[in-house]
Amino acid sequence: MINLAEWLNTAVPYLAKLCLVGMFPLSALDKIVHWDQAMKQARSAPIPGPAVLLVLGILVETITPMLIIIGWWDRAAAFVLMGFCAVTALLFHRWWEYPHFWNRQGEGKSHFWDFFKNFGLVGGLLLVVIIGSYAPISTIGEHPLASGPQTVFPLVR
Repeated sequence: MINLAEWLNTAVPYLAKLCLVGMFPLSALDKIVHWDQAMKQARSAPIPGPAVLLVLGILVETITPMLIIIGWWDRAAAFVLMGFCAVTALLFHRWWEYPHFWNRQGEGKSHFWDFFKNFGLVGGLLLVVIIGSYAPISTIGEHPLASGPQTVFPLVR
């Protein structure tokens, strides 16, 4: 019989990864269902072959999250999805091109936040790439405010 700590050590990383990548398959489905709108956005970027790249984007948003969640080639999948998020931010959320982007009704304001949300996802996916293993729940429970193993300030532990 599995005890609670063992179950949590298995379940919590899955839940964290699900929260990190769960939106991507939904985004892929949205691109399929609203193909015309997705093509319009794809054509708005200075890229060749928007239809091919849209299909590749749908595949990336469908396949890489599954690989990350099940832990099969999860680092490589996180690296690919990380690149996808960065490129998407740079190509489609160019908030700096909008004058007065910070205005309440400014079109650039949503691009500003979407740009930085994408790079927040890049950071989370980069952690999947570089860390790979997870601290046991018991360690976190015993020292909930302790720094992680890769802290910038090792003397402050």
